[in-house]
Amino acid sequence: MHKEPVSVMPADRMSPSQQFPMGGGDMGARIRAHDWSATPLGPTERWPSALRFAVNLIMASPESMYLAWGPELVFLFNDAYRPVLGPRLPNALGKTLPELWPDAWDAVRPWAEKALAGEASLHEDLPLAMSRYGVAEETWWTFSYSPIRDEVGAVAGILCITNETTEHVLNKASLQRLNEQLERTVEARTAERDLLGNVVETTDVLILVSDLHFNILAINRSNADEFERIYGMRPRVGDNMLVLLAGQPEQQEQVRAGWGRALSGEEFTFVEEFGDPDRVRPYFEVKFRTLRNGRGERIGAYQFVTDVTWRLREQAKLAEAQELVRQAQKMEAVGQLTGGVAHDFNNLLTIIRSSVDLLRRPDLAEDRRRRYVDAVSDTVDRAAKLTGQLLAFARRQALKPEVFDVGARLRSVVDMLDTVTGARIQVATELPNGQCFVRADLSQFETALVNMAVNARDAMDGNGVMTLRLRSGTAMPPIRGHAGSAGPFAAVSITDTGTGIAADQITRIFEPFYTTKDVGKGTGLGLSQVFGFTKQSGGDVDVESVLCKGTTFTLYLPESQETVTRDRAREQMPPGGGGRRVLVVEDNVEVGRFSTQVLQDLGYETTLATNAEEALARIGDTGGDFDVVFSDVVMPGMGGIELAKELRRRLPDMPVILASGYSHVLAQEGTHGFELLQKPYSAEQLSRTLRRMAKRRRLPNGS
Repeated sequence: MHKEPVSVMPADRMSPSQQFPMGGGDMGARIRAHDWSATPLGPTERWPSALRFAVNLIMASPESMYLAWGPELVFLFNDAYRPVLGPRLPNALGKTLPELWPDAWDAVRPWAEKALAGEASLHEDLPLAMSRYGVAEETWWTFSYSPIRDEVGAVAGILCITNETTEHVLNKASLQRLNEQLERTVEARTAERDLLGNVVETTDVLILVSDLHFNILAINRSNADEFERIYGMRPRVGDNMLVLLAGQPEQQEQVRAGWGRALSGEEFTFVEEFGDPDRVRPYFEVKFRTLRNGRGERIGAYQFVTDVTWRLREQAKLAEAQELVRQAQKMEAVGQLTGGVAHDFNNLLTIIRSSVDLLRRPDLAEDRRRRYVDAVSDTVDRAAKLTGQLLAFARRQALKPEVFDVGARLRSVVDMLDTVTGARIQVATELPNGQCFVRADLSQFETALVNMAVNARDAMDGNGVMTLRLRSGTAMPPIRGHAGSAGPFAAVSITDTGTGIAADQITRIFEPFYTTKDVGKGTGLGLSQVFGFTKQSGGDVDVESVLCKGTTFTLYLPESQETVTRDRAREQMPPGGGGRRVLVVEDNVEVGRFSTQVLQDLGYETTLATNAEEALARIGDTGGDFDVVFSDVVMPGMGGIELAKELRRRLPDMPVILASGYSHVLAQEGTHGFELLQKPYSAEQLSRTLRRMAKRRRLPNGS
C-alpha cells in the first residue's frame, strides 16, 4: 500500500498549545504559561521532541510523576505530584532537583546518577528525611527512577514515578509492635504456666485491632474463637464489626458503645466476668488502647483481653495474708499493753473495793458517802474506757477510715500511754487548742501510737521523758528518697530521751519482723504497722535520731476538709419506767437478778429468762404483753443476735435491746440494725434506752 509522507511542523514554528496539547490539568496550563527562557531548558519552542513527549506523558498520567531534565536536572511535574510539594509549589517549576529538594537530595543522588548513567531502579518504602512544611519529618516513599533518552539514544533526563507510603509504613510498624507485644505477653503467660507446672488454668491473650470505622485490622485466633463462641460468627481481617452484628442489634450496640469510646481516643481498662460457660476462668481484664501512626495521629484502637482469674485469686490471698499481719501487729500492741493494763486494773479495783467497804459503814457522813460514790463511778468509767481501747486493738475488722479530730484523740489516749510506759516515764504533751481533722482508721491510728510509745519506752529502758506533739497545717518533707508534699498535713510526733538509733539501722527499722530487741521481747511488727498505716493513709513516717540523746518519730497524715458532726444534746428523759414490762434475757443468773432488781427500782415490771429458747416461749406469737426485750448477746445455744432476728421475723414492732461487753460476732458483722448497749452501762443509760425503745410500742392503756 502506498503511504503519503506525513508532514511534521518544526518545533520552533509550534505554539505552546501545539507543543503541549490541551489537557494536563492545572500543571499543564502552568507549563504552557511559564517563561522558560530564563531556565537551562530555554524557550519551549526549542525543547527537543523527547522532552516534549515526556512532559505530555506525565501530564496525562493519574500517577504522581516528575521529570528531572538535562545535566542540571530541571524539575517538571504533574497534578498528582502537587500535594507532595506543599508550600514549595508556587516556585517549583524551573528549579533544579537539588535546589527544590536539598534535604532529600543526598539520599536520592546515587540513584539519580545511576539513572543518568542509563540504569533504572525501583525502591519500596524507602525512608527519607524531609522538611516539606519547615519542620524535619521522617517520611517513606515507593518510587522508580528511569532514564529518558533523546533522539540519538543518549540519556537526557530522569522520569520518577513516586508515591508516599508514610502512613502505610507507620501503620505496619504499629501493628508489628502490637504483634511483638502480643508475643511477649504470650511468652510471659507460657513462662508463668511452666513456672506453676500448669496448678492453674489459663487462656491465650485475646487481641483485636480496629480502624476508626470498626473495620478489623488484625485479630488473633483466640479472639476469633471467643467472638465466634459469643456471637455465632467468625470474624476475619477486613470485616466490619458492626456489619457482622447487623442481625444482633443488642450485641451490635454493645460493641458500638465499647469500641466507640476507644475509637474516639479514650483509653480505659476494666475487669469483666465472662469466659467459659463452666466459669472455670471467669475473670478477664479488658484493655482498650489508642492506635497511632508515627506522627502521633489516631488511626484506630486495639483491645487486649487477658485472663486475670489467677491474679485476682492471688490478690485475694495476699489481702487475707496482709489482714493476718495487721492482726498480728495489733496483738503485738495488745501484748505490750497487757502488763500495764493488769497493773491499772488492780489499781482501779483497789479504789472500788475500798470505796464499797467504806460505803457499808453506817456512821459515814453524807459528804463522804457522795465522795466515795463518785469515786466508784469515775473509776468504773476509767475501767470501761481502758477495756474499750483494749478491745478496739484486739478486734479483727476491716480498715474503716473515718474523720476525727487528732488533738481530741491524742488527749483521750494519754492515760493509756501512761499505762504503756510505766510510772518512771513522764509523758508530756504539746497539743494546740484548735481542731485538726484527718481521715484515717482510728483503731490503726491508736495502735500506731501505742507501738511508738512502746518503742520509746524500750529505748529509755523504762526511765525518761516521752513528749507527744501535734502540729497542724504543716508540709511533709522528703522522706527516704520520696518527694515531699505541701500538704497540709497533721504531724504527730513522739520524742524520747533514750539511746537513739544507729544510722545503719534506721533504713531497716520498718521492715516486718526486724528487731534489735532480745529474743522474746518483741516480734518486730510494731514499727512496720506504723509505716503501713501512714502510707495507706496517704502520708508517711519520718525518723530523726541522735545516739545517746533520743529519737523522734513523726507521723504525717493528710488533713481533711471534712469535720466531725457533733451529736445533738441528748434528750432529757425522766428515769422512771412507768410500769413498762421488760423481758430480761441473761444466762448469768447473778447478772440477771441484779439487772431485774435495778429495773424494778427504776419503775419497770420485769421477767427474767435464762436463755433465748425460754424467752421465745414466754413471748409466743403475740408478744406476751411485753413492751421491750433486753437481751445479752453471748449466751449458750441461741445467742442474742439470733434471738433478735427471730423476734424481728415474728413481731416486727417488738423493740429489742442487746447488751454486750464484747462479741466477735458484733465486731465482724455489726449489730444488724438492733440497738446495742455497751457494758458496763449505768442505770441511767439503761433506763434512757429502755424508755426510748419502749415508746415505739404503745401500751394497751394508752400510756
